[in-house]
Amino acid sequence: MTNPLEDRSAAVALSQRLRNAVIAVAAVILSVALVIGLRSPASSTSLAALAAESVPLDAALTNDRPSMIEFYANWCTSCQAMAPDMATLKAEYGDRIDFVMLNVDNDKWLPEMTAYRIDGIPHFVFLNQQGESVASLLGEQPQTVMAADLEALASQQTLPYQQRQGPLSGIQEAPAVMAQPGPRDHGQPL
Repeated sequence: MTNPLEDRSAAVALSQRLRNAVIAVAAVILSVALVIGLRSPASSTSLAALAAESVPLDAALTNDRPSMIEFYANWCTSCQAMAPDMATLKAEYGDRIDFVMLNVDNDKWLPEMTAYRIDGIPHFVFLNQQGESVASLLGEQPQTVMAADLEALASQQTLPYQQRQGPLSGIQEAPAVMAQPGPRDHGQPL
């Protein structure tokens, strides 16, 4: 015959071991999730991804659609901070407006930087269906400001924020010599 007291004691011990094993497994799973979460980038939207998905400038200038050109650089913290908002805006307005991204570190875009007077980044130039500049914004902008201008551009209305300057990205390294102010100067005289 079995002793009921011994059976109960064995059941309690087994129950405690099972509970401890479940707690240990849960702790390991939470630890792994925390480590993976800390190693993941803060934003899933990168400037490189946005640039890869952007409309080429030549196509934007010839397809009879309004466009927004973003002059940016990968080192620009303001550009990086706006990337998630820009992805959201592109998802909302991309069917009516071409989103173009031009990296100011690529000398290929010097004529455009000169033509649109780019002296700081991020710099946004809004073009109507004929490819004419109708407004520009300089610096980090709230999503609401960008959305209001994009909505007006898509509706062929006057943009509410035609000339606005927000916070600019800090300069990590300045070029040795420049004959005229450039995007890294953020509009400051030499």
